[in-house]
Amino acid sequence: MSRLKDKVAIITGGTGGIGMASANLFLEQGAKVVLVDNNQEGIDTARKSLNNKNVSFFRADVSKKEDTIKFLNHTLETFGKINIFFANAGIEGTASPIAEYPEDVFDKVMAVNLKGVWLGCQYIIPKMEEGGSVIITSSVAGLKGFANLGAYVATKHAVVGVMRVTAAENAVRKIRVNTIHPGPVDNEMMRRIESDMSPDSPNAVKDGFKATVPFDRYATSKEVGELALFLASEESKYITGCTHLIDGGMINA
Repeated sequence: MSRLKDKVAIITGGTGGIGMASANLFLEQGAKVVLVDNNQEGIDTARKSLNNKNVSFFRADVSKKEDTIKFLNHTLETFGKINIFFANAGIEGTASPIAEYPEDVFDKVMAVNLKGVWLGCQYIIPKMEEGGSVIITSSVAGLKGFANLGAYVATKHAVVGVMRVTAAENAVRKIRVNTIHPGPVDNEMMRRIESDMSPDSPNAVKDGFKATVPFDRYATSKEVGELALFLASEESKYITGCTHLIDGGMINA
């Protein structure tokens, strides 16, 4: 299969569920991939799992300009170009009403989820090949509010604005920019959210989320990766500035 033949992709948040699923799909479709993450243990595990000559790993904090420039340069030095930038790194923060939300946690969520995307767009897009694709992971929380997840919701709304501006600014180079908006995904982030919302009964939280999804289940990381693959491929070459839901009907329920 060669939907991404001769393409080079950067995936941030690369060792998480969506990042790894996307990396596997991109590699299967012929891409060369740089996986960026700030978790060394995750990188070590991913290296053993993928074991592919067409993948490279780089530890970086996406909220730092210096780190962003480093993994940008690493990609160019390793694979010679950049066609795809999947800005997928994100953290959930904590479950707390805005009136009680810890300021240090708010600052961290803003730094990773919003500034990380901003810096990536600022430094990586100018170095991308014409006709490339930028994919930004937002969330259903980027389209509606969820009580007690204020910082996360704020950042996921904000990256939609970043997407729309960068789509407009880069259309002249035929670089398309889109956001994806998963509903609850069956991965470690949702396990942490469930436990944070109700340490004594996380399964009840999961059941509550599922009840809001007409398909009556969480998405899989692979399903989200398949959407990212479509947007990375030439099949989406006339799609830019758009929000792409993958939520089992949650928003419309």
